[in-house]
Amino acid sequence: MAKWGEGDPRWIVEERADATNVNNWHWTERDATNWSSDKLKALLLGLSVENEEGSCEVTEVSKVEGEASINNRKGKLIFFYEWNLKATWTGKSNAGVKYQGTIEVPNLSDENDMEDLDISVSLNKDEPETPLTSLMKTKGAEKIREALGSYVGYLKTEFTQGMILPTANGVAKHQSTSQSKAKQDKTQISSSSGTTAPINTGVKIPTCKFSIRETFLTSPADLYRVFLNQEMTQAFTHAPATVDGERGGKFRLLEGNVFGEFTELIPDEKIVMKWRYNNWPCEHYATITIHFLDRSSETELKVDCRGVPDNEEERTKEGWKRYYFEAIKQTFGYGARLF
Repeated sequence: MAKWGEGDPRWIVEERADATNVNNWHWTERDATNWSSDKLKALLLGLSVENEEGSCEVTEVSKVEGEASINNRKGKLIFFYEWNLKATWTGKSNAGVKYQGTIEVPNLSDENDMEDLDISVSLNKDEPETPLTSLMKTKGAEKIREALGSYVGYLKTEFTQGMILPTANGVAKHQSTSQSKAKQDKTQISSSSGTTAPINTGVKIPTCKFSIRETFLTSPADLYRVFLNQEMTQAFTHAPATVDGERGGKFRLLEGNVFGEFTELIPDEKIVMKWRYNNWPCEHYATITIHFLDRSSETELKVDCRGVPDNEEERTKEGWKRYYFEAIKQTFGYGARLF
């Protein structure tokens, strides 16, 4: 997360009128305040939870105060957002009695991790005590946290479309179509240094298998989409990528160092892919199976890796943890404690 200082978005705004800002390469800014206000209301309004006592629903978003902006500084996107939110929840017991209370979130900010959010749930003073208050403080608060995490994800993907990204030769271009993105990515891959084509030795290599588990504070559906959506992949890898999110579709990311093909897709449940590092023996792929396990307010990701070269085991494990797990959490606000 960018801190105030050299990367301070406000500092960037002051500079962006400078004559040296050729083609908007050094810094551009996009105001996301109005878009964010609408998105936050849409994500929160109608959220509901229920148990054996009854049900609760967010029926009004009464206050959305704050601001948000995105800055592109020398090809790096810097996100700034700070919000104070207030909403109304309405509960209905199984006996048909209605209750009403408030929800307050005073510190939704780029400086706070999603798990550190203060989500205050209370029952209106003139209302009699009800177990539904406890429901909103537990399951309700988790659903709100998940929705706000989704907002951060959408801010970093949906709203950033069209912002300038760097190409291989350092010249900034707008990415307007998937065809131009693929062409740009191909250029960057072919010109990247230190990625010479591996030699096909024709020798069978020893391989290993292992599993990695991680927990994300989001739904299986949202996390599944991260792996198959080109814009979202570009967001968490911070670089151009090619992703055809269909069975048989190809993917190429991290400057061409990782590529492969999707071989099986079960929406929101499982992804199977042929996956390899660029410097592995020619035509050798590992089989990666990703299971999306619904854990109520969280999603457990189980990644089974088979056919990984023995001498690449630790590198592959660390690569998945760093360039997938940690990057996805930091980019979309799905942070949770590591296993």
